[in-house]
Amino acid sequence: MRPLAPRAALRRLRFAFGALTVLAAVPAALAQTDYPARPVRMIVPFAPGGASDYVARIIGPALGDILGQQIIVENRAGAAGNIGLEATAKAPADGYTVFLGNVGTLAINASVFGKALKVDPLTDLAPVSLVADTPDVLVAHPSFPAADVRQMIAYCKANPGKVAFASPGSGSLNRLEMEQFRMIAGGLDMVHVPYKAGAGQAVTDVLAGQVPLMFTTLSSAINHVRAGKLKAYAVTTRERVAQVPDVPTLVEQGFELVASSWQGLVVPAGTPRPIVDRLFAALGRALVEQSVQEHLARGGARVLRSNSPDEFGRFMASEAARWSHVVQQAGATAD
Repeated sequence: MRPLAPRAALRRLRFAFGALTVLAAVPAALAQTDYPARPVRMIVPFAPGGASDYVARIIGPALGDILGQQIIVENRAGAAGNIGLEATAKAPADGYTVFLGNVGTLAINASVFGKALKVDPLTDLAPVSLVADTPDVLVAHPSFPAADVRQMIAYCKANPGKVAFASPGSGSLNRLEMEQFRMIAGGLDMVHVPYKAGAGQAVTDVLAGQVPLMFTTLSSAINHVRAGKLKAYAVTTRERVAQVPDVPTLVEQGFELVASSWQGLVVPAGTPRPIVDRLFAALGRALVEQSVQEHLARGGARVLRSNSPDEFGRFMASEAARWSHVVQQAGATAD
């Protein structure tokens, strides 16, 4: 047999290499088509009973039904959510580990913790979609001598350095909301009282009158407001909230502060885009279910879905930039 000419041999070699490349890609393509083939782990970076856990246990079953596999909620609490965040970033990028993060873990912690945070949410995680948000509310103990936001500001100005406010931690959203409010209200001189145990203990002490004021999630305060155990000065949404229609927004009272404790789903960076798109589509179907929306509403949350994974990525970046500015101005640090 005559040896092949150099060009013919090169063509055959290229064909063989191309065939091997296609064959190597087949298992990965099949894996993405068949996804998910086993249960999916949803990491929640906070303890059971909190807002993130509440949202996860509502959307998890609905998402699992659509995907055809169980969603196993795994609480990985600690370090303001960073333990769960880092565990997710280091997990295999195969779609079998997803992370339900919030504004703190996905947009604030990077500025507060700096180099102590070993991952960057904007580069080490891939966005899927916003899921829900929980409006925040400025509340006070009933004994606090102010009937509305204007009177509260006047009282703080008349008593510089004497009015305290509680928060779930030095770098928490609720602390940063108060810092931003203090700035736009003319530089209020107030005392910050952080609670390492989180919002639960902070709200408890405001209820007891130990600390007079705080921003907190509406879900944490709504029952106390309805019972008259807390008075609500304002919600942080642009429009009034249906669950507390008599509580005005800060915006309508002349203060441009709009914020919420939003929740979003992300996966490890490098997760194949077909899997991200599958999760996005399934999540979208889950979030329009009436039972999901009703259960979220009972806890003071509401559905908030992104139009695409890329849009959610841009939203995360904008929120990170916004709160980084507040962190720098307030000098907020990790507890």
